[in-house]
Amino acid sequence: MIYFDNVSKIYNGGDSIALQNVTFQVAPQEFVSIVGHSGAGKTTLLKMLIAEDFPTDGTVFFESLNVHSIPRGQLPNFRRKIGTVFQDFKLLPHKTAWENVAFAMEANGRTDEEIAENVPQALALVDLSAKILQFPHELSGGEKQRVAIARAIVNQPDIIIADEPTGNLDPIATYEVVQILKKINDLGTTVIMTTHNKGVIDALGRRVITMDEGKIIRDDSEGKYVL
Repeated sequence: MIYFDNVSKIYNGGDSIALQNVTFQVAPQEFVSIVGHSGAGKTTLLKMLIAEDFPTDGTVFFESLNVHSIPRGQLPNFRRKIGTVFQDFKLLPHKTAWENVAFAMEANGRTDEEIAENVPQALALVDLSAKILQFPHELSGGEKQRVAIARAIVNQPDIIIADEPTGNLDPIATYEVVQILKKINDLGTTVIMTTHNKGVIDALGRRVITMDEGKIIRDDSEGKYVL
């Protein structure tokens, strides 16, 4: 599904190397965690996948399509295939949980009937059916992240990208979020997650790619986090 072919990213005329000759692939329905210290290149790698940044060398493919050859006007259509979850939630503060999730469908041009059917399903999947009318300030950190996950999945993307999704959460909320991501993966959605949390990796037991100084230094199918 995803293939990074010898991808490098160099900033400031060669003074800052974010990625160095990165090559790996992700199969459909796989769950892959990308780990490494701050500055290892994890977030740059995700930006490459959604064409928010462009490689200095190499190519990123999504289902045989060169991501960085997509015309700018067609990027929104491409990005609809990818749901994104952020560390800081990025919820709209004056909208309820239901409205935050519905907004993602409205932006995607979905009908009122589709919104009425899919939003409750997405919120039920993340165990928030009882909180649909709550505003973000009324929710815990873990609940906010679960709303963000519901928003990411409501348009039924092929891939979920989760960039440090448990970075601001306590251990209990972290466990809940990881279990939800596993559930989404078990239902057939590919998940790519970056994390610093060794406990999260140990709980998952799924493939782990370890990065350091812009390079892949380990790719372990057994879910081992070694730095």
